[in-house]
Amino acid sequence: MFEQHARPIIFAHRGASAVAPENTLEAFDLAFQQGAQGIELDAKLSRDGEVVVIHDTTVDRTTDGHGRVASMSLKQLESLNAGNANNASFSKCKIPTLEEVFDAFGRRGIINVELTNYVTPGDMLVEKVCSLISKHGLQDSILLSSFLGRNLNASARLLPSVHRGLLALPGWLGIWQRSFGFMLGNYQCLHAWLQDVDQHQVLRVHRVGRLILVWTVNTGEDVLKLKEWGVDGIFTDDPEMAVHLLGRLD
Repeated sequence: MFEQHARPIIFAHRGASAVAPENTLEAFDLAFQQGAQGIELDAKLSRDGEVVVIHDTTVDRTTDGHGRVASMSLKQLESLNAGNANNASFSKCKIPTLEEVFDAFGRRGIINVELTNYVTPGDMLVEKVCSLISKHGLQDSILLSSFLGRNLNASARLLPSVHRGLLALPGWLGIWQRSFGFMLGNYQCLHAWLQDVDQHQVLRVHRVGRLILVWTVNTGEDVLKLKEWGVDGIFTDDPEMAVHLLGRLD
């Protein structure tokens, strides 16, 4: 999955979210148009057990609605406007389902699905995401990530061929995840916060034959520094900037 791409792989963080409303089909489409090699999104369950794509536990920040995602049905979530009233091109967008994302973009690049059931860790999110991956035959183009190792371990039992990335909390809170938690776990990638990464961290990850991806990288200076250090991927809100800077234009 990763071998065919130039490094660092450019992942659009929640799509091209510097321009388009985050975690919408419009943001993902724009990201690929801008030359991103992959997209990153956040998955969680609606009240009726559908896998929807939204970052927060509530809809308040990113839509015109109010309430907890887990307390709303898919029909209710789809009725909300996740667009940007200040941008006519993106004034009407909706919360997509993960299946809609797979239908539209499953063959266009890597899709990093973050399993974000952090307040409902005992739900069926992992099982339903894995079922959708199998249904669409996307085992070779999906990267699953989470701050919860239990999510990734569960996905490994269901779909062992799908790559897994352990997200590390920033600062001292993520020391265990960036060291023993990652090294002793069954993960292919470490997803580390930008401020926690240095060249020695990159070398340590590569020494054990794994990959390191960095979030969230939004300045040209950081893009070039991480490229020089040899990181395998970056998550950015502005894929167009990274594509231009790294000379990836056709």
